[in-house]
Amino acid sequence: MNKNKLIGLILWLLFSIIAVPAQEHEGEKAAIKKLLNLAVVDFGEAKYDSALDYSKQALVSSFAIDDNLLIAQSYNTIGAILNECSETDKAIEFYNKALIYNKKVNNDKMFNWIYSNLGSVYYFNDIDVAKGINYYKKALHYALKIKDTLQIRYTKLNLASAYFAIDQFDLGNQEIKDIKEQILAGEDEEAKMSLYLLLGIYSSNNNEKEKGEAYFLTAKQIAKKNGFDAFLVNIYENFVRHYKKHNDKVKTKLYQQKLDSLDNIVYSEEKINNLKKAANQIELQEYKMQLEKIESENEKHQKSLKESKLVVILFIIILIILLLLLLTLYKNVKLREQANQELLLANEALKEAKEKAEEASRLKSQFVSTITHELRTPLYGVIGITNIITDEHRELANSPHLKSLKFSAKYLLSLVNDILQINKIEEKRVVLENLIFNLTDEITTIQNSVEYIAEKNNDKLIIEIDTAIPEFLIGDKLRLSQIIMNLVSNALKFTKNGEVALTADLKKVVDKIYYIEFKVKDTGIGIAKEDQDKIFDKFVQIERKEEDYQGTGLGLAIVSRLVQLFDSEIHLESEENVGTTFSFTIGFEYDEEKSKEIINNIEVDLSDSHLYNILVVEDNKINQMVTKKIIQSSNMTCTIVDDGYAAIVALERERFDLILMDINMPLINGFETTRKIREKGIEIPIIALTAFDKQEVTEEAISAGMNDIMVKPFEPSKLFQVISNNVKNRESVD
Repeated sequence: MNKNKLIGLILWLLFSIIAVPAQEHEGEKAAIKKLLNLAVVDFGEAKYDSALDYSKQALVSSFAIDDNLLIAQSYNTIGAILNECSETDKAIEFYNKALIYNKKVNNDKMFNWIYSNLGSVYYFNDIDVAKGINYYKKALHYALKIKDTLQIRYTKLNLASAYFAIDQFDLGNQEIKDIKEQILAGEDEEAKMSLYLLLGIYSSNNNEKEKGEAYFLTAKQIAKKNGFDAFLVNIYENFVRHYKKHNDKVKTKLYQQKLDSLDNIVYSEEKINNLKKAANQIELQEYKMQLEKIESENEKHQKSLKESKLVVILFIIILIILLLLLLTLYKNVKLREQANQELLLANEALKEAKEKAEEASRLKSQFVSTITHELRTPLYGVIGITNIITDEHRELANSPHLKSLKFSAKYLLSLVNDILQINKIEEKRVVLENLIFNLTDEITTIQNSVEYIAEKNNDKLIIEIDTAIPEFLIGDKLRLSQIIMNLVSNALKFTKNGEVALTADLKKVVDKIYYIEFKVKDTGIGIAKEDQDKIFDKFVQIERKEEDYQGTGLGLAIVSRLVQLFDSEIHLESEENVGTTFSFTIGFEYDEEKSKEIINNIEVDLSDSHLYNILVVEDNKINQMVTKKIIQSSNMTCTIVDDGYAAIVALERERFDLILMDINMPLINGFETTRKIREKGIEIPIIALTAFDKQEVTEEAISAGMNDIMVKPFEPSKLFQVISNNVKNRESVD
């Protein structure tokens, strides 16, 4: 025996009874549990031969009802008894059998007990203490999993004892510290006895003779008081070891005599022989049960074989039929293989065509992006210079030439935007937004924008809005405005000396969704029946006699696709020389509480203009001039540089409130320039000025460290608002 062991510390507990669900064989299960309980009692009284006999009976009965959990418990009980009597090989064999059957039912408590017992075998018998500790740790895992405080305490006591056995006293003492207070506060006498014995071993090892002796005496008193004879053997062993360590020969001899006397009683040769016989009987009983099981299965098989003769005959008939079907199937497979080969070739051709189409789509998107950028850049200069001339030369404010120039530039810009818009819709890059808006305000803005077309064609524009429509709605106001703007401007363009009516009527309310029908009705030239099916196609322009109406033919195509985004459809009624009516219905959310909250959270800047110093990074000379004029018109100052490197030098020499950064520049682009500025720790707001579509550059702009994006050309008021917001946000952070 190893010097620190607690023989049989918790074996009796680890093979006590788990409650078995009584769904069938209730009487048999109750009898088996009774047998196992009797085995537990006899084991506690060191009556190992009778305990083994009860366990054997329980095992036979468990096999009879094919109950895996009870079989596992019986094997575990037998293993514990054999281990206690130093039959270690047999004990390990039975514990492993217990594991096999418990894995069929996955009972966590049973796993805890079996792994604890395996730990005890390897530790108590000096087979492999480290392996024993690993088994104890597995047992502790299951004890913690099922939150069994009693099992946790006993497993930690066993771990402490094992650590002491390999002279890892600090690790063992830590396990004791975790449970010491709980054990002393409880009423479990065996746990207290084990704790005092371990404390005695720890004190003895630390050369605390009196303290260790006191702990051993307390453990002995508890063992005698409760009849723990098996534990007395281990207590006497530790007394002998303790007095030898401290050179007390008299007491060493006294406790050695007590140990020998008790050892002969507990572990008598007759008992050991009886156990060996019983173990052999159990193995024979196992083989017998397995043989009976095989014979029973064989009888069933023979009976089944006789009954299946008819089935065999039928099977042969069916097999012949199946062979005929197989032959037919083979022919069909050959035909199918040929068809599949043709399909594969067709599929390859389709795949190649798909790849070409995808490449064409990518090139188209790239072309649209490039062409819109290249057109917006000079348009920014044209519109900006037109505004500069108008501001500097008031006498030319009413010049028809300037007005024509500005109109042509804006018209070209609208064509560019139409091309970009239809491309984004087709690539499904348009996502509807949910913003609060006032429908009357939006329609009034559209009315003001198209007033010049009405005046030019001598048309009367009539607006009628249902008063039942709430003041504030929630939805994508920008897309709605695009739809109405296209339809109204189209109606005015094809109507002369007539009327165009825009109406909005509330049709129904479902929950919080208000469905509004919009109609745009004109008294214009109308659309022929044969042309009505194709007017929503791209780049389609219906011949209009001698009139020149211009346009790309994208307006109605955009309208149709935007209406579809709202899960709606547009309807057309038209008659030549009478007029045309377009109608569609869209549902918008109305939530009074949400509207109030959004309105209350809108920040309104009523402060005076500030004098900001702006750094403009722009390589295009015309755009430099336009941007500088826009900034200076608002009493701000600006410095202009041609590239990103010059911008970095300017930032080192002068303080700026904000940077307007062009993206597409030679030497170093706006993104890379921004990254270099941020790497220097400069936190000045940087606004991207670009002719690219905002969605194309947003992700890279944010990752580079830019604060906002302005798409050229833009309204000066919008630029001032963005500058003011970003500078104030920066100041609030500082």
